[in-house]
Amino acid sequence: MVHRVRKANDMHQGKWNGLGGKLEPGETPEECALREIYEESGLKVRNPRLKGLLTFPLFANDEDWYAFVFVCEDFEGQLIDSPEGELRWIPDQELLTLNLWEGDRFFLPWLDRPGFFSGKFVYRGAGWSRMMSCFTIEPRL
Repeated sequence: MVHRVRKANDMHQGKWNGLGGKLEPGETPEECALREIYEESGLKVRNPRLKGLLTFPLFANDEDWYAFVFVCEDFEGQLIDSPEGELRWIPDQELLTLNLWEGDRFFLPWLDRPGFFSGKFVYRGAGWSRMMSCFTIEPRL
């Protein structure tokens, strides 16, 4: 996880996030995940597994955001001093105690379950501070 404390004017300031970012032109979600994880952590991931899709309507600048959620267990390398924030391995039982986006509390427990999940999280308010509604489809085999 990365504690977002380094970038000025970061909408994620102070929150803990998984690693990731925006797709570059022509990039697949898998290619994006591999690139972003390497850029943000220094780790080279092999065999990322797509676990879910998250939708955030009108999340920032009236743009819809879509997050492809991967899990990765096969990697090599050493953690770098990330430009995004402080990197830390967090034990599973401590994840929900972190300063997370509200929607993260819904889908994080599903990462270890079988199947694929989908969720839609609608945030409103100053600084996207309040989740207004949530629709989720739990993992299925």
